[in-house]
Amino acid sequence: MEIIMQHLDVVWFILVCVLFCGFFMLEGFDYGVGILLPILGKSDTERRQMINTVGPVWDGNQVWMITAGGATFASFPQVYATLFSGFYLALFLMLAALIARGVAFEFRSKDKAPAWRKTFDYCIFFGSLIPALLWGVTVGNLIQGTPIDAHMNFVGGFFDLLSPYTILCGIAFILVFVYHGALYTSIKTVGAISERARATALVEGVITAVGALVLVGATYYYTDLFNSTLAAVAFGLAIVCFLISWAFARTRSTGKGFFFSCLTVILVTVAYFAGLFPRIMVSSLDPAWSLTITNAASSQYTLTLMTIVALIFVPIVLIYQAWTYWTFRHRVSEKDLHY
Repeated sequence: MEIIMQHLDVVWFILVCVLFCGFFMLEGFDYGVGILLPILGKSDTERRQMINTVGPVWDGNQVWMITAGGATFASFPQVYATLFSGFYLALFLMLAALIARGVAFEFRSKDKAPAWRKTFDYCIFFGSLIPALLWGVTVGNLIQGTPIDAHMNFVGGFFDLLSPYTILCGIAFILVFVYHGALYTSIKTVGAISERARATALVEGVITAVGALVLVGATYYYTDLFNSTLAAVAFGLAIVCFLISWAFARTRSTGKGFFFSCLTVILVTVAYFAGLFPRIMVSSLDPAWSLTITNAASSQYTLTLMTIVALIFVPIVLIYQAWTYWTFRHRVSEKDLHY
């Protein structure tokens, strides 16, 4: 226990990593379902089936993002300040897209007019596509580096966040989430749409695999992520899990395929955090100006207090969310649709 208390900055770095693992794994299939909504859903009934698969859980999944942001603010306030000031416009666009998405889930069924529902279908589509893209761009910037000066201030502009590597990361996130969402749709629906979702996962999975290989090469060229043995191993295991997932989907074992898809998302997240450690934000101006778990951490007292709070409330949140998924574990059929 004494060793843990002496390294609370490391403990909180790991906890933030765990929170983002949960967020990307759970919200990832949310985004995937939203992106696939106007593509897979050939009728209003099928689109409603897709929406109902995430309806009971999408807002709970986003709690992981809020919790991860709150944990970052409490444990590494300088990172929170630099990230939210430097990425302000990108995060504002993400927030606007998420608001439109949330409103669409609630208002889509308020009117039966096709134009009304189609409008909100595309709100869900873009409200899922834009955050997925921007999260990839954000993660790419964290590992590649952003213009941070000696005072830990972001000194660039919005377009400094856009580079070939960060855009590639954004596209890769979209591809992975679409594959993840297709498998989720397949295991949570019945009928033609379930089979169509599985077929989409198989085709899109090939595209994702090619994209993953390109991303690995770009990551090796543009970043120092693979200097970390743990990051390299995690990335390798992620690729293996993805191939296993695709193989299970091909043999119609989509439940197992989805499980390994979840592992893929978790391992990719772990790889990026491992590649960053002990840094949290890399400075592209001077590596010595990077924000680390040491120079960006809160006081020992704050970290101790937050650790006590986390030990009490994190298990409660996990139990509640597990109960939610267990309650809504059944597939969604046409008989389950209520307007």
